Amino acid sequence: MLDQQAVDFYRTNGYYLNRDQLFSPERLDTLEQIFDEHLADKGDKLSDELDTPHFRDSRLMDFLLSDEVLDLVEPLVGPDIALWTSHFISKDPKVGRATPWHEDSAYWNGRLSEYDRIVTVWLALGPSNRTNGCMRVVPGTHDNGFSEYVPTDKTTQTFHAEIPGVDESTAVYFELERGQCSLHDGRIIHGAEPNTSDLRRTGYTMRYFPASVKVLPVPANDGWQIWLARGRDSAGNTYQPDPR
Repeated sequence: MLDQQAVDFYRTNGYYLNRDQLFSPERLDTLEQIFDEHLADKGDKLSDELDTPHFRDSRLMDFLLSDEVLDLVEPLVGPDIALWTSHFISKDPKVGRATPWHEDSAYWNGRLSEYDRIVTVWLALGPSNRTNGCMRVVPGTHDNGFSEYVPTDKTTQTFHAEIPGVDESTAVYFELERGQCSLHDGRIIHGAEPNTSDLRRTGYTMRYFPASVKVLPVPANDGWQIWLARGRDSAGNTYQPDPR
């Protein structure tokens, strides 16, 4: 688990870089193999759009509901933890698009009763650095509420809108080795530059929220699947069974 100093850093800055290996080498190899299968099956979808793969592949639940991950997020989320979503993210060499400045919470606006303790674990399945478009954040922006957005060009950007006027000089780049991970608040302003290297940048995001938060009965949540990962529910949510 994170120590108090790490928790305090996260609360102040909205992120934390975990330099320890999250999974054993064998488990990490298995996860990368699963990603490779999903990438091969993607058809005409861009590789940076492999969203909610655990809806289709129960093997991923062995990672998403693992003690390795849940022990890491519990000091930030609390003892009652629900799985919100996961996402394979891959920027292909030379052609990987930029990720514009955004808050994850903006894409969930109106879907949850609260947004202040959603934690994303970004696990590097290979080296992630400035040359291949690693994630970058603006520290301390997780307390600013929902920002205003302007349209972007999706031929060069992964999202249709971005936050304008961000002071990039304050950005922190999340340079990670394979098996390391970062944690960030769902409200922090972050993005990534395009991949200009010869090396693919691949990560797996795992997102969790307190099981005291209500998933609201709105159209955007129709068909959405969540799991009670640890502890108990106090919001009256409906969860999927543990498939393991």
